[in-house]
Amino acid sequence: MAEAARPLLPDSVLLQVLALLPLQDRLRAARVCRRWQQLAQDRAVWTHVDLSPHRISRRTLWHLVRHRLPDSLCTLRMRGTPRSLGKQRLLSPALLAALRKHCPQLHRLCLTETDLRHVPYESIPSSVTTLELNLCDIPDAWFCVSPLVPPPQVQHLAIHSIPTFSDHHLLDISSQNHLKTLSLCGTYRITDTGIQAAAPHLEELERLILRHCIIGDAAMVFIGRHMKQLRYLEISNAYFLTNRGLVSIATLEHLETLCLDLYDLVSLGTVIALLQVLPRLNHLKLGGTCFEDEVLHKIQENFPHCAISHTP
Repeated sequence: MAEAARPLLPDSVLLQVLALLPLQDRLRAARVCRRWQQLAQDRAVWTHVDLSPHRISRRTLWHLVRHRLPDSLCTLRMRGTPRSLGKQRLLSPALLAALRKHCPQLHRLCLTETDLRHVPYESIPSSVTTLELNLCDIPDAWFCVSPLVPPPQVQHLAIHSIPTFSDHHLLDISSQNHLKTLSLCGTYRITDTGIQAAAPHLEELERLILRHCIIGDAAMVFIGRHMKQLRYLEISNAYFLTNRGLVSIATLEHLETLCLDLYDLVSLGTVIALLQVLPRLNHLKLGGTCFEDEVLHKIQENFPHCAISHTP
């Protein structure tokens, strides 16, 4: 009698492969055979779930929350429907309450093109520490919660391409949470005034990214004054930044990575002066103004401890 065929790959390897598959392929794999069905339903496969390639309905999401997503779920990515299309909203307070109950270990929630105008911020599961919003609709007072209701314990916040996100949103979220990471991209209503008001509440911040925000020297002064724990700082498309503002961050002694877009108002000499006073800076990425390769090579020779790169 022929010896029974042995599986070519152990279960531990197949679980890792299945976890990397898109949702539809993961579900198809469960129909291959009984062994693959058991593996495809394993909790380890559903630790990180990305639903964003699909525009699922609220009914489908309810089914996933109740019957498919395990209590070990850590990361969930979803794509809703822009309100301009006039379709049913993906999220509701009741659905988020069910998600909180069934997935108590959910730490990272990433929402794209999701209408949040009728979903209170306090509905976000309290286990979520990383919140990423991309192209979402949020109301004016979304981050403003009642003192009687504990807000979500968000430590890492990313706001991308949400033009309605403004200075008062930034003040509300920074005054309620001890943020470690803040990434604002395409938030044109963030100004120097907003950074000044929020900076005293962001003293524990370790990573700050500001892209396409209307900021200048005043914002940099308050960043250097209050955000002394920063290890990573990226400032891009800050057309009003001058030498005066840039030297203000010389106080960030823990800074390890600095990414800057330089324009006519900032000199290379000011950047060199920063390299001399920031002892832990080991990566400097420059953009914007074009520099001669010889100039960059000479700077690199004088500061061998810091990797310097340039993107025109």
